[in-house]
Amino acid sequence: MDLKYSPEELAFQDELRDFLRTELPAEIAEKVRMGRDLDKDDMERWHAILNARGWLAQNWPKAFGGAEWSAVQRHIYDVEAAAHGAPRIVPFGLSMLGPVLQKFGSKEQQDHWLPRILDGSDWWCQGYSEPGAGSDLASLKCKAERDGDHYVVNGQKTWTTLGQHANMIFCLVRTDASVKQQEGISFLLIDMDSPGIEVRPIILLDGCHEVNEVWFTDVKVPVSNLVGVENKGWTYAKYLLTHERTGLGGVGASQAALAAVKRLARAENHNGKPLMQNPHFAARVAQVEIDMLAMATSNLRIVSQAAAGGAPGLEASMLKVKGSILRQEINDLARRAAGPYAMPFASEAVEGANDVIPDPNQAGPVAAQYFNNRKLSIFGGSNEIQRGIVAKVTMSGGA
Repeated sequence: MDLKYSPEELAFQDELRDFLRTELPAEIAEKVRMGRDLDKDDMERWHAILNARGWLAQNWPKAFGGAEWSAVQRHIYDVEAAAHGAPRIVPFGLSMLGPVLQKFGSKEQQDHWLPRILDGSDWWCQGYSEPGAGSDLASLKCKAERDGDHYVVNGQKTWTTLGQHANMIFCLVRTDASVKQQEGISFLLIDMDSPGIEVRPIILLDGCHEVNEVWFTDVKVPVSNLVGVENKGWTYAKYLLTHERTGLGGVGASQAALAAVKRLARAENHNGKPLMQNPHFAARVAQVEIDMLAMATSNLRIVSQAAAGGAPGLEASMLKVKGSILRQEINDLARRAAGPYAMPFASEAVEGANDVIPDPNQAGPVAAQYFNNRKLSIFGGSNEIQRGIVAKVTMSGGA
């Protein structure tokens, strides 16, 4: 792989930088840089700006209204958006459900749901994990029973990220309990305003309301909202998860966060010298930079495979593991570099935790970021499960 950008890619990078300088609202960028929480209006506003330019659905084909960017273009966006303080694009409709509908959905589903993802009519959340069915997702128990032209859904989902904002949820449900676990699961699209749905907040250690429990009691879902074939949802779930895990590397966010760590380490003294001159700290920073360069290269290769129509499994698991380890290491470096500035850890003193590390005199969210991002090695399939996938495929000769 040629790691140098082509003239066309360099021109795209310049175009993107100009766009971010002129179109990214300064108040939103300031929130991101300061590590403050974004509200729903902030996220929807940025989505609308990107959509007006045709750059929101970056991985979608043009036939579905997407930008159809190459893997390199998406990598350039990831890096430049993080460097300029742009919010991350909320992935549930765009990066997760969208590809599933494009590959497995009916023409009617594609025509109805995909434009609504783009124009912001629908905010989607993900109904996968349950108590006792997280990384062991195939053991899920949320049940859907066919009753004429509807399914009746009963059960619970948990860790539903940003579910408090969503009006739609895509769910894995048990439609046949008499067969092998993976063979009795279906993929349903459910209106969050349906009678019988209750969303209960889960308040995190940093005081933020980011995730939720979602309860279903005799919720009626039209059969037309079944994606693909009944009891084949595990196939669609795996396809979605490979897209999710491919996006968990967070190369751009990690690069921006590491740059902020360096600023902190240059500003803070240790034994009369800048912390960045401490050989032990500098060695940790250097190792992160080396690992990040390797991950960025792997990310380009893996996303290129996905762009060619593949759905990487083993490679996505490897990227998820490495990406989460790197981001947690950067959070730890930031916490150490901030020193006493990271101490004021009270939920009323910070407004949330993004991936960007603030300057020393606004370092209150550093501790919140450190604690919040312990989740990175758990969601999207825990790192232990991902290592098991890598080992199984490697030992079977599938690598």
